[in-house]
Amino acid sequence: MSEIDRNRAARAEARTRIEDTAARLFAERGFAGTTIGEIAAEAGLSKPMLYRHFDSKRELHLALLERHRDELATAPVRELLHGAGDLDTRMTAMYDAWFGYVESHPYTWRMMFRDTTGDAEVAAFHHELQRRQRETDIALLREFVPGLPEAELEPLGEAIRSALYGLALWWLERPEQPRELLVAAMTRITRGLISTVEHPGPEPTGPEPTGTESPSPESLSPEPTGTAD
Repeated sequence: MSEIDRNRAARAEARTRIEDTAARLFAERGFAGTTIGEIAAEAGLSKPMLYRHFDSKRELHLALLERHRDELATAPVRELLHGAGDLDTRMTAMYDAWFGYVESHPYTWRMMFRDTTGDAEVAAFHHELQRRQRETDIALLREFVPGLPEAELEPLGEAIRSALYGLALWWLERPEQPRELLVAAMTRITRGLISTVEHPGPEPTGPEPTGTESPSPESLSPEPTGTAD
């Protein structure tokens, strides 16, 4: 490995340590109750070293929100659109991927679902995160349940989003509950919704018929946004 490659690897490792430590401290103590010095100390770095990666505590917080928002969005949608099996099987896999990510990043999700910063820009980010999650759910409803009345799509998308977020928060306070329980609950809720439509939507498992195009995970996932100081 060249010196340049070693430096890049060390920088990436330090950034990951900073982000993981910050996610835990922000979740445990809140944004206001956590200092840059504490993050640096617990990450085993100096404050000047931390500032080589992030200009401010707010920039670090926003970077964490963006990173985990984008990581969460991709795998669950891909399971639904391109996984194996019928719609019910792929829907279960989608929710399992979603809650699996929450289970693997409990500190991050306390921070994602509860804005403790009091910062207007971070609050706006949370509103935007919710809007994009809702729009993803609406796009999936249009694809797989096309018989739903157009006027109901936004409130139904919000209902699915609220149920996901609410169950995640409920689970974070009850970690002894198995993931399968939450997956089953969300699958039952969605299955009940689909059953109210006489002709549910297509279940693409192979090449799409000519003239029909499924939305890609990239088109349904929220597009990245920049951070501000």
